[in-house]
Amino acid sequence: MKGSGETPLMAQYREIKARHPDAILFFRMGDFYEMFYEDAEVAARVLGLTLTSRNNGGAAEVPLAGIPVKAANEYLRRFVAQGFRVAICEQVEDPKLAKGIVKREVIETITPGAAFSDDLLDSARNNFLCAVVLRAQASDAALHAPRGAAFQVGIAAADLSTGEFRLVTTTQGDADAVLARLAPREVVVPSSDGGSHEALDAPLAPLGALVTARQAWEFDHERAADALAQQFAVASLEGFGIQAADAPALGAAGALLRYLRDVQPSGLPHLTRPVVERPGGVMPLDEMTRRNLELVESLRGGEETAGTLLSVLDRTQTPMGARLLRQWILAPLTDVAAIDARLDAVEALHADGTARAALREALDGVRDVERLAGKSAAQRATPRELRALGDSLARLPGVLTALRRLRIAGVLREVVDRWDDAATLAARIRSTLVERPPLSFGEGETIAMGVDAELDDLRAVATGGKDAIAALQAQERERTGISSLKVGYNRVFGYYIEITNAHRDHVPADYQRRQTLTGAERYVTPALKEFEEKVLGATERIEAIERRVFEGLRAEAGRAVAQLQAIAGRVAVLDVLASLAEVAAREGYVRPRVDDEAVLEIAGGRHPVVERMMPRDQFIPNDVTLAPDARMIILTGPNMAGKSTILRQVGLLVLMAQMGSFVAATAARVGRCDRVFTRVGASDNLVRGQSTFMVEMAETSAILHSATARSLVLLDEIGRGTATWDGLSIAWAVSEHLHERVRCKTIFATHYHELTQLADEFVSVRNYNVAVEEAGERILFLHRLRPGGADRSYGIEVGRLAGLPGPVIARARALLKVLEGEQLVPALAGTARAAAVPAMPPSGDQLALFAAPDPLVERLREIDPNALTPLQALTLLAELSAKARGEG
Repeated sequence: MKGSGETPLMAQYREIKARHPDAILFFRMGDFYEMFYEDAEVAARVLGLTLTSRNNGGAAEVPLAGIPVKAANEYLRRFVAQGFRVAICEQVEDPKLAKGIVKREVIETITPGAAFSDDLLDSARNNFLCAVVLRAQASDAALHAPRGAAFQVGIAAADLSTGEFRLVTTTQGDADAVLARLAPREVVVPSSDGGSHEALDAPLAPLGALVTARQAWEFDHERAADALAQQFAVASLEGFGIQAADAPALGAAGALLRYLRDVQPSGLPHLTRPVVERPGGVMPLDEMTRRNLELVESLRGGEETAGTLLSVLDRTQTPMGARLLRQWILAPLTDVAAIDARLDAVEALHADGTARAALREALDGVRDVERLAGKSAAQRATPRELRALGDSLARLPGVLTALRRLRIAGVLREVVDRWDDAATLAARIRSTLVERPPLSFGEGETIAMGVDAELDDLRAVATGGKDAIAALQAQERERTGISSLKVGYNRVFGYYIEITNAHRDHVPADYQRRQTLTGAERYVTPALKEFEEKVLGATERIEAIERRVFEGLRAEAGRAVAQLQAIAGRVAVLDVLASLAEVAAREGYVRPRVDDEAVLEIAGGRHPVVERMMPRDQFIPNDVTLAPDARMIILTGPNMAGKSTILRQVGLLVLMAQMGSFVAATAARVGRCDRVFTRVGASDNLVRGQSTFMVEMAETSAILHSATARSLVLLDEIGRGTATWDGLSIAWAVSEHLHERVRCKTIFATHYHELTQLADEFVSVRNYNVAVEEAGERILFLHRLRPGGADRSYGIEVGRLAGLPGPVIARARALLKVLEGEQLVPALAGTARAAAVPAMPPSGDQLALFAAPDPLVERLREIDPNALTPLQALTLLAELSAKARGEG
């Protein structure tokens, strides 16, 4: 509420803040951004700023916190990293010309998903902002839809920094995989009062993403069609390939476009025409598979890439290539022809190491053309960034020269046929801007000599000022006879002549006093004033001309944004292909044969990440074969033998092959998979209130509902999170279901040795184990896969290796003999079995495993059979029997 004595400035602030209630308002005042009221208190808490106050006329004191404009980027980065929105309110008129309060407007709102600044972006990954909407399918379609498919999910994704724009319509079951691949920093959804946000499943809002609610009507696909047609200046969306079935994605696109216009009032000239993604082109990868296989993020959490498939394959030279490689890893192809086109290109680069090295050298130094083009179109590129764009384009002829030395095959053919290096624009930028422009105006020369004749003349005046000053100083010294006279300059008084008080009597009559100092006086003369006006006028005019020329050049680059984005895309493809070929050559990878047969044959397969962490040639390779007549492997073996490594290895090699990469093996044949599912490792989900076993069962359920005959399923220790017989029953039933009903390629690693009996019942089940060698009570892990089931798990030996106390190991071995003899799992509770359990060795420090005394055993120990009569013995037996049945 406006106070009765509120100042005009604070009234202006309140009016602007009311239009941006969800954002921290950076309110420009001179060289500072100020924050008031709650925003100031938040800034003080989050940024550690000093909270002060400002007098608001007759109203109460106003909380205040401020930051220098020059330091704003660091504070913005910290705000956005913690999920805040920041509205930048600038002075949009010259304060000298303002009549009253300076006019101010919000020029942009910066959010985690809507950012241009390099300080807020990771050059190696896209910064997607997604809009998501749920739509129920028609009743007949919903009735027959599989689990998770009763709803359609429309997804629109835009990367404001690159202009990339995608539309996806998918099922509710696959939406998580799409969003995880895009990894949005922010998600726009319909508000709950519109109904559809309430139906959104938790996975549809990726963990850590800022969720922004918008009015439900904004997701209407008919309104969206009009908005997109207006944005891209077309009469119809048919040219974009948008069909009636894409209505959910179209609705999401409309809401996304409206939101982007709100946060970027200056417009979106660099937004590319939308690309519609169709189901079936790429393989959806669910959260389990991405996490368990450590594709782009380590299991250690966060955004750490060390120890991931991305860290192994990434030898890219450009930011565009790094981003595209990440996309390829998260979106393996499912079309054999498309896969082979990539493999043909990688093979051509792999075969010619000299040409590959030349290509990589030419790519080195190409900056982020994609983002620089976007900044130019949005009129945000600085002089230094625009020069970087020109220098990057100037390197492209060298890239083409290196490319032509190769055998042009596969994807390379399309790159060469569509090659464009924007030579004219590159020459214009490099000839217009100085070689090393400043980061911003006022910090040095921006425009090169010879570009503008007036600019060159003015520079001669400005730079000739030093000579003129020296000449004027010598002239005045001679005229006055004062040898200590000097000519100087400061920002407050401009140019002046300084004479010490000792020579004050010799000052000529035409000298006009300007400033008095302790030991001297400063004067001006008509000649000095004339000189000052000429020099300062030249400086101001120089800056105005430089700004005009630069902005014209930047606008020219901006108009070429579509051309530059296409160039960046081709450079990115080249960079990724060269990176894959370089890694293949260094690591000894081979080209896989990919076809449509239901076969997986890997000879000498290696885990591409684990082998990099070991001394060279120490990783033990293994062969794996899955075929229609041998489509399930039951894999047994000790802990630490390498079962999980083999599972992950197989999954990674299949995904590498289908993304178009060579694989870590001596030979490989990969029958195209539509999905790869992994259930490896154990974890709970405290956020969703789920136990380890519940998470395991939920993940297994998702696999059983989603897998097809073309899928690859990799399971590790299903059922271990509950009672042994329950777990074994579940594991057996899951195996039967996958073998008999789904009929997919499956590897099931387990410690339930009973599962090896499946091979006796089903013709397509094979038993394999990971070999070990025993040396007395010690074991040696060979990490070698061999036919047949394992007969032991060696868990006690692994416990010894982990450092369990010696008495615990000894006790465990003694108990194991009893349990193996009985082949029963229930707890040691009965008197008959308790009598057979060996006593624990006496020790004050001994852990009391199974050591609780049994009353019946204690009673038996007290009895002297020789002292009992037959009648007493029968009576005592009846008493003990009743107690054993719980009747005593």
